[in-house]
Amino acid sequence: MNVVLAYKNFAAFRNISHIGLGVAAINTAKVLRREGIDAAVWPVMSAADLRQKLMVKRVDHVIVAAPWIPTAELQSLATDFPETEFAVNCHSNVGFLQADRNGVKLVRETMELELGTANVHLAGNSRRFCRWVESGFGAPCAYLPNLYWLQEHAARQQPWSGGTLRIGVFGATRPLKNLMSAAGAALEIARHLRASLELWMSGGRTEGGGETVLGAVHEMLTGLPGVKLHLTGWQSWPSFRKTIAHMHLLLQPSYTESFNMVTADGVAEGVPSVVSDAIDWAPDDWKANVDDVLDIARVGRRLLHDWRAAEEGRRALESYVRDGIHAYRRYLACPSG
Repeated sequence: MNVVLAYKNFAAFRNISHIGLGVAAINTAKVLRREGIDAAVWPVMSAADLRQKLMVKRVDHVIVAAPWIPTAELQSLATDFPETEFAVNCHSNVGFLQADRNGVKLVRETMELELGTANVHLAGNSRRFCRWVESGFGAPCAYLPNLYWLQEHAARQQPWSGGTLRIGVFGATRPLKNLMSAAGAALEIARHLRASLELWMSGGRTEGGGETVLGAVHEMLTGLPGVKLHLTGWQSWPSFRKTIAHMHLLLQPSYTESFNMVTADGVAEGVPSVVSDAIDWAPDDWKANVDDVLDIARVGRRLLHDWRAAEEGRRALESYVRDGIHAYRRYLACPSG
């Protein structure tokens, strides 16, 4: 049995990699391989590109990252490759789908296609999303979560003990990432600790109002003594991991998530994160009230001085991955189940 994780290769069109989906795919494939499952990652440009690859190599399971293939083309693939099981894996929880009207349309069409075919399936990388589909539409939805490759050697960064405080607020600049609250919390943490602040944010990928968000953060921080805003370009994953390792703390208080790769990268590099309850796999004591900036800051101050925080995060992620492996085995054994 073999599995292909296929994601849309945006780099071919705009010289920008949709890095989240690609990183998620390679991490998932590495974990599946470790478990004895033949898994490969295919960056594809279109349904036609996927078809050409399938004509060269027989594949038992194709898991398409995110709903982007037009339904008619997906149906054609399913008809022409009847021995291949196709899953469309939604990488957003319900709340984020408000930013993707076409994605919602394709999700609904995939439900109908699953009913009318033997080898097309809707999936989600969030149990919350899958339960909503099953309850709200009465349709099946396989749970195929992100898996994260953790090396045996556990990175362990030293907690902040004075000097300049480096806090990372990373990811695509979107309103639903709640970056303004994160930046406001970073400012409060630094003032409370009487420390100079370097606030690091991702640059070069603003979406759906992201320019306004970034502008508001600039207005809040510009001219404040001891405060410096660093905008990093959209980096390769290895380079981004090095940037993560440079931080003392990460803030990821998203309004909606289905996994959050940045928090997992922080775990891998021994850096804790303040998160919202949308990132349900993270330790409970990493979670703050998403709409209370002072609560985000309170949790952040505690994590900065907690020597055990990084190890607690690692254990939480390892537990999540173990559960996720079982979910993949169940799906691969019986995708229609």
